[in-house]
Amino acid sequence: PGPPPPPAGMAQPTAGCIDVAVCGAHMLGLPLNGQLTSRGAWHVASTRTAPGYRLYALPGGPPARPGMVRDASGGALEIEIWRVPQEHFGSFVQGIPEPLGIGRVRTESGQDVAGFLCEGAGIAGAQDITALGGWRAYLARQR
Repeated sequence: PGPPPPPAGMAQPTAGCIDVAVCGAHMLGLPLNGQLTSRGAWHVASTRTAPGYRLYALPGGPPARPGMVRDASGGALEIEIWRVPQEHFGSFVQGIPEPLGIGRVRTESGQDVAGFLCEGAGIAGAQDITALGGWRAYLARQR
């Protein structure tokens, strides 16, 4: 049957680009967004993950960062999809600090994209903020 369609309003992937799901400090208007835009990436969609993810406010910073982990008991979380030119994807990934990394994230439409995930060991002592539904809601609560 082929891959599932992209989320509503999201164009088909562009040849030579990699779609990346971001869930925190790389989102539009947040402190690390320039790491995407300086590499020629552009915002494709604001959407949610499929159910089955947990979001944690990680210790450390600045900037404050979340960690998203797969967990069957988790919920659907706010994410953005950014289209990164393939020639800049490696330098982008190289700058990601532990316990974060790039894995596969399933969107609410069922599409799998590259995206930020957190190692299980990284959430020790972190605050579970899944119930808020996303990083922006957490930041708004902190203000």
